Amino acid sequence: MRVRCVGAVVRDDRGRLLMVRRGRPPGEGLWSIPGGRVEPGEDDAAALARELREETGLDVEPLALAGTVERPGPCGVVYEIYDYTAAVTGGTLRAGDDAAEADWVPPERIPELPVTPGLVDALVLWGLL
Repeated sequence: MRVRCVGAVVRDDRGRLLMVRRGRPPGEGLWSIPGGRVEPGEDDAAALARELREETGLDVEPLALAGTVERPGPCGVVYEIYDYTAAVTGGTLRAGDDAAEADWVPPERIPELPVTPGLVDALVLWGLL
């Protein structure tokens, strides 16, 4: 089974990347960019806005598709993840939903963090890190 997901690559005015530490599987305890499943009836933009609000408390505007990746999930599920660049339009940063933590991370610190598999490679490949 394939599950469509979205993620957001968001930078602040200091160039830091918005990241969340996952509070639940998959990737519990690991840092990643925020995002999640596209629900029935949602397009990617609506799903991205909803997921970012739930996980980070921030309102965002999707900008452009940064790239796509596939990641294995439990019981043979494959997550098809469409990652978009996005800009913050409002809200207050706070961890919520399945995020244990949410923070702005300087790019040079990202390789030092325990991150989800393939995240750094994808961001480098897309010219975002």
